[in-house]
Amino acid sequence: MPLAIQLCLAVLAFLPACSMEPTDTDTGGSEITPDLTADVRILFIGNSLTYVNDLPAVVKALASGAGLQSTQVATAAYPDFGLEQHWSAGDSRAAIEKDGWTHVVMQQGPSALETSRVNLLQWSNTFAEIIKQHGAMPGMYMVWPSTDRFFDFDRVSESYRLAAEAIEGQLYPAGDAWRAAWARNPSLALYGPDGFHPSSLGTYTAALTIVAVIYNRSPVGLPALGVPAATALLLQESAAEAIAAAPAATRP
Repeated sequence: MPLAIQLCLAVLAFLPACSMEPTDTDTGGSEITPDLTADVRILFIGNSLTYVNDLPAVVKALASGAGLQSTQVATAAYPDFGLEQHWSAGDSRAAIEKDGWTHVVMQQGPSALETSRVNLLQWSNTFAEIIKQHGAMPGMYMVWPSTDRFFDFDRVSESYRLAAEAIEGQLYPAGDAWRAAWARNPSLALYGPDGFHPSSLGTYTAALTIVAVIYNRSPVGLPALGVPAATALLLQESAAEAIAAAPAATRP
């Protein structure tokens, strides 16, 4: 059975749906409302790098499987959207303004080029202002470059680190965790077939960094969710290494 299907089935043990696209209940922007009965309430704002393999669902499955605090995840993620497009559309802002989120996870493209970095810094800061006004912790979900721009990894990492520091928020260093994993096993398929979107393993690794930082715990020992045990441990250790290397101000 392909690993993507195994991971989806594992997530189904904790959640009602797992798909390549966000479910109707996960999107809707202004219709998204925090569930105040949940201890941790996470709003994801991004694009296909968030909704492919349903990263928020994997985050919730990891938290649930580890017996952590009850968790709500909600998503405003649309194809090719950056934070500027989210701000213009307005539904993400409307969702944030419904007081009650504990964390807002922001993501856009790799942002390695200087103009893209400036854009990321500007709009993450703009969002962070209202996120903090409404009582939530802002955070940056660090992504990765496409395979044809693999040389941009350092710039991508730096852009997201600078953004997290500028907003005095959290950093979820998924891209750095990918590189730490390749240092251990260069053959790991963390990219999907298009050489940009994550494979199921890539999404699992990203989710490890988010859960570890938000819940202030080591990713080592989190559920494998259908990933072979040895591979899951390698990815967990890689996520731990990436988090430990992040600036102290961006960690719990």
